Amino acid sequence: MILLEEVAKSYGNRQALRGITALVERGEFAYLTGPSGAGKTTLLRLLYRAELPDAGRIVVNGCDLVAMRRREVPAFRRRLGVIFQDFKLLRRRSVAENVGFVLSLVGLPDRDQQRRAYLALRRMGLQHRSAALPEELSGGEQQRVAIARAVVLQPDLILADEPTGNLDPERSIELIELFKTINYQGTTVLVATHDRMLIEAQPARTLVLERGRLVADGFGVPR
Repeated sequence: MILLEEVAKSYGNRQALRGITALVERGEFAYLTGPSGAGKTTLLRLLYRAELPDAGRIVVNGCDLVAMRRREVPAFRRRLGVIFQDFKLLRRRSVAENVGFVLSLVGLPDRDQQRRAYLALRRMGLQHRSAALPEELSGGEQQRVAIARAVVLQPDLILADEPTGNLDPERSIELIELFKTINYQGTTVLVATHDRMLIEAQPARTLVLERGRLVADGFGVPR
C-alpha cells in the first residue's frame, strides 16, 4: 500500500526527511510518531502528493507518485482519506454539506450525496448534527466530521495528521478505536501522533521519526 525507498526532502538548508525506507502493507494499521519537527507532517504531505520528494521513490496504492502527472493527482486522491490537524472544515457550510462536498467533486447525484453523507455521519454518531455549522460543534465533534468526510468516499487508505491533538485522553482512545474499526473493515490506516501514552494504550505497529530519519519500526513505543 505504501512503499518508501530512500526518500529525502529539504526546505532550504533544513533537511526534513533523510533516506526514509519503509513498507506499509495493504490492510495494516500503523502509527507514525516522533517529536515535533521530526518530519511526520512532511512525510504525510508526500504521501498524498501535496509535495514531491527531492530524492527517492514513493508508491501509494499502486501509484508511483514521483512519476505521476499533475492531471492524474485528483483521481489518485479519490482513493485516499486525509484528516488534517486543523480539520479544514468549510465554516459556512453545514456538517452534512461538509461531508457531501467531496462527493460533489466526483460527480455523484445530489440524492446519492445526501444518502452517503448521512450514513457517514451516522457511523460517527453525528447524524443529529447534520444541519449544524462547524462553529456550533465541540472540538471532538468537528474531528468526527473530518473523519466522516475522509471515509465517505470509502477510501483504500486513511492518512491522519495528529487527529487526537485537540482531544482529552479518553476521547483520544475512542478515536483510535474508531480508526481500528475502520481498519478492520479493510482500509489501511496511518496515524501520525506524538502522543506516546496513546500508543501505549492502543499499541500497533509504530514507525518512529527523529530529525528526519526513521530510527525505529516495531510494535508499540520503543524504550
